[in-house]
Amino acid sequence: MVEKDFQLHDVVQMKKPHPCGENRWKIIRMGMDIRIKCEGCGHSVLIPRKKFTSKLKKVLEREEQN
Repeated sequence: MVEKDFQLHDVVQMKKPHPCGENRWKIIRMGMDIRIKCEGCGHSVLIPRKKFTSKLKKVLEREEQN
């Protein structure tokens, strides 16, 4: 299995869209669980890391490295 590369503040696309119709999510917290925030309506969801990596489709935008 390929390890998916994502970091804090990246914008990601999940396999299924949010009920509001948007499919862009921003990672706002990382740890054992990952909190993502819908870019459309602003709703945030806390997902276990293992479930998040299985439902992640791709990283759309990477956070700028300073």
